[in-house]
Amino acid sequence: MADQDMPIESAEDTIKRIFSTGDSTVGAEITHEFNRYSRLQEVTFPKPARTRLIAVANQKGGVGKTTSTVNIAAALAKNGARVLVIDMDPQGNCSTALGVRHESGEPSVYDVLEGRMSIAEVKRPCPDFETLDVVPASIDLSGAELEVAQFENRNNLLNEAVQQFLRGSNEHFDYVFIDCPPSLGLLVINAMCAAREMLIPIQAEYYALEGLGQLINTIGLVQEHFNPILTVSTMMVTMFDKRTLLSREVYNEVKSHYPSIVLDTTIPRTVKISEAPSFNKSVISYDPRGMGAIAYCEAALEIARRSPVVLDAIASRMKEA
Repeated sequence: MADQDMPIESAEDTIKRIFSTGDSTVGAEITHEFNRYSRLQEVTFPKPARTRLIAVANQKGGVGKTTSTVNIAAALAKNGARVLVIDMDPQGNCSTALGVRHESGEPSVYDVLEGRMSIAEVKRPCPDFETLDVVPASIDLSGAELEVAQFENRNNLLNEAVQQFLRGSNEHFDYVFIDCPPSLGLLVINAMCAAREMLIPIQAEYYALEGLGQLINTIGLVQEHFNPILTVSTMMVTMFDKRTLLSREVYNEVKSHYPSIVLDTTIPRTVKISEAPSFNKSVISYDPRGMGAIAYCEAALEIARRSPVVLDAIASRMKEA
């Protein structure tokens, strides 16, 4: 009878009891991870005053660009934001990770660029988050650059479609994310012309830094010739390994050059982040309590909290344009 009267120990109390001495490195990491997760559950993510249009780009492949698009969008949607993700990569990995069909012949962003369909007709709901919609991409998109190259307004095809959609939508979208292919071609130019902001994921290795200058130069050309209000609002270091000096040096180097736009949050290299897309999932839904999901939620919170500053900067550029 006495056993029945004993209070049930919470998971937090169990972790503290087992690892309270701090002698275990694993224990300390588990406790730290649990505390970070708990803090996120108590936080309210602020919504931006106006829709934020963000292109996620880096011409270097394998830096976590699509993964970051998927998981930042999912983290914001999980915490109450209304989000649209536009997949502009013919590989369609973003569509896969968000659980949306994107076989050849399916309605996709390709039809939007060609003018056959609108975003409202093409977008599909993400099955894991009711406030997240996806405009999928398929391999059909790989031919779009050649097909639309002769169009007079070829650089503004996506911008026109996005603006038409936002004006006609009955729902207000807090964020529109555009996942770009790992190149600097016409599809990326379209994304940069449709966006107001750039989010640049940077892998924690020195080769990643070499391509950053080329990307910044391309953004400068787009600002000069096509979209003067485009702002590099966010850089995020991905595949970070806190055990290595190299990761810390790369982060410090990027932070020293771009102190106001590099997120404090770094994204770790974890198995769960890599594994989630094979289940048509974001890591936010696949492993919500894991290190990867926690890091992406913290990054999304930073992005959300920076909205007033970013929107003011964009407004200033609009006045100057």
